[in-house]
Amino acid sequence: MFNGIDFNKLLQIFTFDKYNPLLFSTSLFLFLFFALLIFYRIFIHNRNARVALLLIFSFFFYYEISGVFFLILLVSSTMNYFFGILIGTSSIYSKRKFWFIAAVTANLLLLGYFKYTNFFIEIINNFKVGHLTAVDIFLPIGISFYTFKALSYIIDVFWDNLEYEKNFLYFSLFISFFANLLAGPIDRATEFLPQIKKEVKISKAQIGLALYLIISGLFKKVVIADYISLNFVDRVFQSPLRFTGLENLLGIYGYTLQIYADFSGYSDMAIGIALLLGFRLMDNFNSPYQAKSISEFWRRWHISLSTWLLDYLFKPLQMKFRNWRIYGNALALLITFSLIGLWHGASWMFILWGTVHGLYMVVSLFTKKYRRKFYNRLGIGNSKFLKVFQVFITFHLVAFAWLLFRANSLTDVGDMLSQIFTFFHGEVLMQFISGYKSVFFIMIIGYILHFIPKSIEIKTQNLLAKIPLIGQALLLTAVIWLVIQVKSAAIQPFIYFKF
Repeated sequence: MFNGIDFNKLLQIFTFDKYNPLLFSTSLFLFLFFALLIFYRIFIHNRNARVALLLIFSFFFYYEISGVFFLILLVSSTMNYFFGILIGTSSIYSKRKFWFIAAVTANLLLLGYFKYTNFFIEIINNFKVGHLTAVDIFLPIGISFYTFKALSYIIDVFWDNLEYEKNFLYFSLFISFFANLLAGPIDRATEFLPQIKKEVKISKAQIGLALYLIISGLFKKVVIADYISLNFVDRVFQSPLRFTGLENLLGIYGYTLQIYADFSGYSDMAIGIALLLGFRLMDNFNSPYQAKSISEFWRRWHISLSTWLLDYLFKPLQMKFRNWRIYGNALALLITFSLIGLWHGASWMFILWGTVHGLYMVVSLFTKKYRRKFYNRLGIGNSKFLKVFQVFITFHLVAFAWLLFRANSLTDVGDMLSQIFTFFHGEVLMQFISGYKSVFFIMIIGYILHFIPKSIEIKTQNLLAKIPLIGQALLLTAVIWLVIQVKSAAIQPFIYFKF
């Protein structure tokens, strides 16, 4: 009966292979997810069986990504579950505060050990405080994301915004839900836990939206982000002095598009996959390069992180510095954005990137009144020209910051800027287009898709919802086929996995 089945190869599918991680953009994931949907449908009216199925799949998914380090996820889930009970059942404030501080400390130590140990060792060595040897530490993928989910739960329970969760399986699913486990969105327990307890109802409109998001995500990740990265952007950032200033500038524009397409592509797929399981995750991107200011950019970019930091860091700091008025707000902004940089990675380049955004915000804060008066005096306060100009300036401020984010060192940043300002050679544009036809075409398509009106996106989603199921399946198959055609031989992990 089982003749012809290679059980060794079958077993390999269910074992950890660091060279073949189980990513959303792989055919294996799509196959396993389809199998999950079948069993999920069988247990759709049995909540506990449904939750258990999702938990098993979530831990298996994380095991396929990180191997034995899935135990760290289990530790985080268990630890924060009991901390939530201890905080929620303590009637004496001093006792609640003690358990709250212990919970926050434990989470930050867990995150800090894996993510920042060698960074602090490097600082100690550089400042000649001592000489320590770097530790060989594996950074568990997604640890920043599920730690921030856990912290939001702990803080909300302490602030009485949420009753502590009594069911361990429900809480563990919140922390480990595979769709947003590795790179967000960073959902709140206040939004996610109630969805577990509701009856699963998936409308045709939700299926249409989910299909749109999965197709959009696959296209952004593989067709746009991976292609321009491998075929142009990485080459420029690796050796900027080998390219003219024009090519360096296009490399920055390329990376600006790449990181958006990569990260929003993951978020689209995560939200779409969750929708097919009856969960509505929070939106994470809203055409960020259409922003007219840096503050608006952060209301559109990585929304789940921005709102997390606004609620749990910036507002408490703002209250702490409230007596300093506008200067207190400025200090709170600088601290918040410097920590955003540090959250992204243990590197001075990331901290500098975050601090630059903080400085943008501070300058905007201090000049807001004068800019408004200036625009009104010119008579362009509400003009379309002003809005286009603001989008143009904001985009280039963000693109410059992405240069700091992507470059390997300040030396490379200096080299790229030097090429742009002293060795531009705009006349090579046609030569570039001729030599990088596909890259140039995909970049143009990517930016056009980003700047199309929201109404067109909504009409597309509604159209997909009206297509019969067989038509939706054929459309998804066609997109998967397109992805396979442009996909590189080596798997390209999502950029934000390392954060």
